[in-house]
Amino acid sequence: MSSTFILVIIALYFCVLIFISFLTSKKGESTDSFFLANRKSPWYIVAFGMIGTSLSGVTFISVPGMVEKVQFSYLQLILGNMLGYFVVALVLMPLYYRLNLVSIYTYLEQRFGFWSYKTGAAYFLLARTLGAAFRLYLVAGVLQLAVFDDMGVPFEISVIITIALIWVYTFRGGMKTIIWTDTFQTLAMLVCVGITIVMINDSLGLSFQGMVNTISESKYSQVFFWEWKDQRYFLKQFISGMFIAIVMVGLDQDMMQKNLSCKNLKEAQKNMFSFTIIILFVNILFLSLGALLYLFAEAKGITLPEKGDMVFPELALKYFSPVAGITFILGITAITYASADSALTALTTSFCVDFLDFKNRPEAQRIRYKNWVHLGFSAMLALVIIIFKVINDESVVQAVFKVAGYTYGPLLGLYSFGVFTKRPVRDNLVPFICVLAPVLTYIISANSVDWFYGYEFGFEVLLLNGLLTFLGLLSISRKNSEFVDVTAIE
Repeated sequence: MSSTFILVIIALYFCVLIFISFLTSKKGESTDSFFLANRKSPWYIVAFGMIGTSLSGVTFISVPGMVEKVQFSYLQLILGNMLGYFVVALVLMPLYYRLNLVSIYTYLEQRFGFWSYKTGAAYFLLARTLGAAFRLYLVAGVLQLAVFDDMGVPFEISVIITIALIWVYTFRGGMKTIIWTDTFQTLAMLVCVGITIVMINDSLGLSFQGMVNTISESKYSQVFFWEWKDQRYFLKQFISGMFIAIVMVGLDQDMMQKNLSCKNLKEAQKNMFSFTIIILFVNILFLSLGALLYLFAEAKGITLPEKGDMVFPELALKYFSPVAGITFILGITAITYASADSALTALTTSFCVDFLDFKNRPEAQRIRYKNWVHLGFSAMLALVIIIFKVINDESVVQAVFKVAGYTYGPLLGLYSFGVFTKRPVRDNLVPFICVLAPVLTYIISANSVDWFYGYEFGFEVLLLNGLLTFLGLLSISRKNSEFVDVTAIE
């Protein structure tokens, strides 16, 4: 399978995305359609498209690659996610719709004040820029291996091409385009995974029931772990999963922007409940794929790379049939771009609304500023990916969750304090608290084995970070009988 042929396939794929972009933005460019698709998105389309946005190339490559070391324990995290999604649907989404928000961080200004608002928005920009860049790093690396290395194109150039393609089909339509391109890309990803599983089963001579039995009887299928010091410990994973879902969906402008583009709260909640059920089965599909990859390698006597992130690419591009290789390339391209394009749109939205005071500017100026901000974040993503290639030495999925723990923790503390207490805070001290909490979290996490009888922090650094932020806000708060709770405004 030549690199030129792969490049042609990818080019045709992006022609489809650009065509969708043309159809969805042909009625003209406006910031209302870019930010929230004029609040006319069908809930079932949003629900399906969110699958691709929430998974990304990290799930496509890293989750199957994790199976050898952590078995199916990732499902413990997903079960926690499901509970978190219900909290988002029943607690946070009614608040956002009641306040008629475009950027969800506007809530922090109404609840606490100017500095809290800017701090929350800044943490989102940091979290989503790093998270999106890490995810894009995966697909850029795979495309480098499959296409650009043979052509002598440097990694830095392939990254720029990758980002430029996203910019081309999102800069005009924004969320109005993303809703439909993500739906197409999610469908493409699921079809690709299904085809890959069928091909592996055929190679191993397995029927569907044989596949189920083989996976369940293998050493990879253990789901629940009960040793409390183990990073795979059930309660640790489940509780972390719940809060990860709350912050990475409910407190994330990217994911909430899609929900806020629905016609009303009822439809947005239908979207979230449907998404919750579908995402469980999709993750089971990816874990099953991971088990099959390792079983295939064992049956064929293939020596796999030590780094789990490279297992699926290695097998797909070197040992599977050409059709499976093409399927893999399309699958990872679809899933990664489904995550990255919406992230770029959300970053642009947040910066424009939260830092450029868009509501007081004429529409022509808003469009001009939006276009420049969109281009600026595209360049920033490319830069972060290039830097990440130099410094990264761990699984990308671990890097993504580690970054989330430190960057979303202050948001978790801010929103928890805002929703569950009625105490005002000294707004000018909030940035200090939100910087101090992650620093203390890092110190405690780095020394937890010595300080807490061998306990090792995993994803739950998010909880610790959020708790420290909450306690810090409590220390700078006061009682106020005249306090007006914006969550109660009808």
